[in-house]
Order: sequence, then structure tokens, then C-alpha cells
Amino acid sequence: MDLSSLLPSPSPGLVNLLVEIPAGSRNKYEYFDEAGVMALDRVLHSSVRYPFDYGFIPNTLAEDGAPLDAMVIMEEPTFAGCLIRARPIGVLDMHDSGAYDGKLLCVPVADPRQRSISSIRQISASQLEDVAEFFRTYKNLEGRVVDIGGWRDSEAVEPLLETCAKAAQVKLKK
Repeated sequence: MDLSSLLPSPSPGLVNLLVEIPAGSRNKYEYFDEAGVMALDRVLHSSVRYPFDYGFIPNTLAEDGAPLDAMVIMEEPTFAGCLIRARPIGVLDMHDSGAYDGKLLCVPVADPRQRSISSIRQISASQLEDVAEFFRTYKNLEGRVVDIGGWRDSEAVEPLLETCAKAAQVKLKK
């Protein structure tokens, strides 16, 4: 699976999101770029499960040295390797072991029931807290510290996405 031709943002207000981990899983898959396949990275030590389909935006580079993380609200889990065109509606600010590790929250363009969602303000506070709590606790048993800074709405997405896309281009030119 060659991701080099995928634009991070195929058009304004949209992203290409590659699912690594389906909702409900404790298996942590990661895209293994050298082989172009999904690989099992680890099984979560804690009893929590991913609340949404989780993956990344191809051809981006976040501050933590990995592609920009993203999750997508789905009625049903998809599968590792599924490409979803999605609309980002907010960012969960967090630091993992001291490094900034923000995560986009998105809705799929292909789901007509979510067509009107454009802001995290349209997502219940309890659902947002469930997501934050998952990230607050999922690495506890590994001895890693995760600090949750809170949620930012959709206006925070574009600057983060642009920064991460530019960082990937700079790395590619080296």
C-alpha cells in the first residue's frame, strides 16, 4: 500500500484518514511504511478499548515524529487499512511522555447522518470525555504519562494540519 500520492487534505475542510485501529479493539496496529502493510505493534495493557476508529493523516508529520493522529466517529467499526474521507471537527490536545500529540476528531463524509456535524460542540460532552479518558488512561500500565489539555473546536484543525503537512514535505526533501 503506497500512500505517497494521497494528499493530507483532498479539498478544503476534508482529510484523508487511514484507519489503523477499529473502534472497540485493544490491538494497536500501525502502518509499517517500509513494507506497505499494517502490523500489530502491541496489545494494550489496560482493559480499555479504542472508542472510535483511529488512525492517521497520510503525508503529515506531527511534533512526535509520526503522522498526525486522527479518529473518526463511526456507527460501525471499519478495518485496519480502510481509507476514509473525513471532515475534521476538532482537536484533542495532549502530550505523551512530554511531546505534543494532538489528535483530530472527524466525521466521515460517506455518512449522510453526520452531514450537518461541523463542530465538536455538536458532540455530547460525555462522549468527548469518554475519548479524553481513554487517552488519559490507555498507557498507565506501560508507565507512560499522558496529559490531556482539552478539546479545541474546528478552527484549530487547519493550522495544525498545515504545519504537519509542511513538516512532512520538508522531511521528504532531506
